Amino acid sequence: MHSEHTDYDLQKHVIVADGLVKIYKTSEIEVLALQGLDLVVERGEVMAIIGNSGSGKSTLLNMIGGLDKPSAGKLFVDGKDLFKMREKDLVRYKTSTVGFIWQNNARNLIPYLTALENVMLPMQLNNKSQVKDKKSRAMDLLELTGMGKRAKHRLNQLSGGEQQRVAIALSLANYPAVLLADEPTGSVDTRTTDTILDMFRTVNKELGTTIVIVTHDRDIAKKVQRVVAIRDGKTSSEFIMNNYAERLAGMGDFVGEQIEYAVLDRAGRIQIPRNLLDKMNLDGNRLIISIDEDNRVILTPPEKKGGLT
Repeated sequence: MHSEHTDYDLQKHVIVADGLVKIYKTSEIEVLALQGLDLVVERGEVMAIIGNSGSGKSTLLNMIGGLDKPSAGKLFVDGKDLFKMREKDLVRYKTSTVGFIWQNNARNLIPYLTALENVMLPMQLNNKSQVKDKKSRAMDLLELTGMGKRAKHRLNQLSGGEQQRVAIALSLANYPAVLLADEPTGSVDTRTTDTILDMFRTVNKELGTTIVIVTHDRDIAKKVQRVVAIRDGKTSSEFIMNNYAERLAGMGDFVGEQIEYAVLDRAGRIQIPRNLLDKMNLDGNRLIISIDEDNRVILTPPEKKGGLT
């Protein structure tokens, strides 16, 4: 544990974002995309990050992936401090520590290469790759994702779902600690979506890879163990799936109850979900805070009885 940097255990927690800030500046405007966001992801998790357009989820993905630099705060991935990385370190980081799956398959794969050649490419581009037999490694990954028999096919000979399977195999080529999936099911049907999510669970089980899915689709979010909701550049709440282990073992469908938890930041602040605020019919932005005999915090509009607990 690197206690001089953070309170978190960087061996147990593969991603740690602490007070993460991202400011985009132009000559005329300044946009605060992340406003002190906190996030901790344990090794071996399969989790989702959800949020509406403009919430900051894509900015966070780019930060974790080393595609964009944070403005302030702390960000560690696989024990690496992204604030201290030099450009040459970032290049290696993006080809080995993290793997990417994008919604647009044209961004994932090169059309004139076969599935096998696509999966081998990251290993060939990484001059410090630990893989000796690249072709064998690529075939193993295609077999894992159910694409072994399609290894010699090019992009135009594969369906959208098959292309995504090849993209998953490619993203795993250099043994990444974290797999980042940006709207991975945005361009496929429901059946293919379920197949891709099953594939993520297989990869997680067989290889132990941590998988972070960034999406606006709440149906996908119901099929993973933990969901972090981002709103206005901050972590607003988390959803934990009840009986996830039983569902994973085939003892139930992935359509069960989710428990929503508010997330406190370091200063003790929380974001109240908009649908609850709307029910309070607030006039202004003030609330009365009290605590009852059961230690439940109660938020009450001024001069009104009742409130939110």
